Amino acid sequence: METNWTPVLSDAAGPKYLALARALRDAIRTGALAEGSQLPTVRDLAWRIEVTPGTVSRAYQIATQEGLLEATVGRGTFVAARAPRLGPTQALFVERDPGVMQGRVDLRSPQLPDVGQPGHIAAALRRMADTAVGEDWIDYASQRAEAPLRAAVCDWLSARVLGPMGADDVALSHGGQSAINMVLSICLRGDRPVVLTEDLAYPGFRYAARAARAEVVGIEMDDEGIRPDALEAACRRHGPQVLCLTPDTQNPTTARMGAARRAQVVAVARQYDLQVIEDECYSPWTDAAPALRALAPERVWYVGSFSKSVSAALRFGFVICPTGMGETGRLAAQHGFFALSRSVSALCLDLLQSGAADEIRRGVQAEMGARLEIMVNRLGAFDLAWQAGMPFAWLRLPLGWRASTFMRMAEDEGVFVRSADQYALVHGRAPNAVRLAVAGGIPRQQYEAGLASLARLLPRPPNDMAV
Repeated sequence: METNWTPVLSDAAGPKYLALARALRDAIRTGALAEGSQLPTVRDLAWRIEVTPGTVSRAYQIATQEGLLEATVGRGTFVAARAPRLGPTQALFVERDPGVMQGRVDLRSPQLPDVGQPGHIAAALRRMADTAVGEDWIDYASQRAEAPLRAAVCDWLSARVLGPMGADDVALSHGGQSAINMVLSICLRGDRPVVLTEDLAYPGFRYAARAARAEVVGIEMDDEGIRPDALEAACRRHGPQVLCLTPDTQNPTTARMGAARRAQVVAVARQYDLQVIEDECYSPWTDAAPALRALAPERVWYVGSFSKSVSAALRFGFVICPTGMGETGRLAAQHGFFALSRSVSALCLDLLQSGAADEIRRGVQAEMGARLEIMVNRLGAFDLAWQAGMPFAWLRLPLGWRASTFMRMAEDEGVFVRSADQYALVHGRAPNAVRLAVAGGIPRQQYEAGLASLARLLPRPPNDMAV
């Protein structure tokens, strides 16, 4: 039965949604809201306490993320059991079962094509066996021993405009997600820190923030990414510590931030003393604009990895730390996992120094570019946003479609896509759109057939909008 719980927020300081979230915590802790109690609907509670439905929705979302509430579609929102599930409740990466995916086209996450990676990696392993494996493989791996790899990373990034950078500014990680977690562990402080992201953003940002017990606040966007006026308003209202964004290759919308907009974002970050995580794992290697780190090297943490250009299996990433913060980044890595596995660091160093990594990257870019062109040719008649060099596109659905319905009907056709809901911070604010990733790991003929299925489906929205 629905409870008539009606908190009093008239004397609460700060944003109303945070005050409501605190009231929920207190009511559950004291037993005023018993386990299994059904909370009022968003609109009903908003009317009772004289706030906007959005305020209630955000408070419910925070409490749900903390494991205090459970939301069930069609039933409502309930107080969760007193012993909520420990750890993450959502998968960040959908593992592909070859048996299940046989004959199907998975456009949910980019898949690198095979452009000779296995042969290059095998050759590197043979060289390592002959020359690199010695007594230093017995003791713990050290940060000091990674210095040549950090220097090789700087050479790898030399074509990009990143500002003053040397091996001492680099910290290594187990992929880009590990790097984001590492930076947040450095920058966040206090009981309930606030992290800002784009309104539609890479889910790994919010998962990492939640793991750090931070609140995530979304910033409104336009066709260049986050709006500086919305960013400044959020800074005034929430007192955030970190901003996470993807200025070159916004995921999922493919937006690209222009030079003037970058300067405005940096100015706001300086004014409010924000640390900035610039995640550019998807960034194209050609025609790259100056990175945010080049504009604000004192506060920008530039994150990259091998996953989108060489091999996702290697789990190799890096952070170009703000000037003077490289040792801090490496100490955070040491506290998290001591150092990279000697086998991974030696393998990645060989791939970089031998030129194999560059050769693989060029091959990947060529094949993924060709497959992106196929996608644009097949679906370009629809509202498709894309950017050369990116392994995904953003499809705004024709009138009559809901993203969730399109996703289910595409799956019936053997094609898997990601709806905008999976990138949205607040339920109900996602547009009717889907992200389409370039699938490089299946035959071109199969890939084209999957895109052709989507092209046939798009002009035929269901008549019953309740589907």
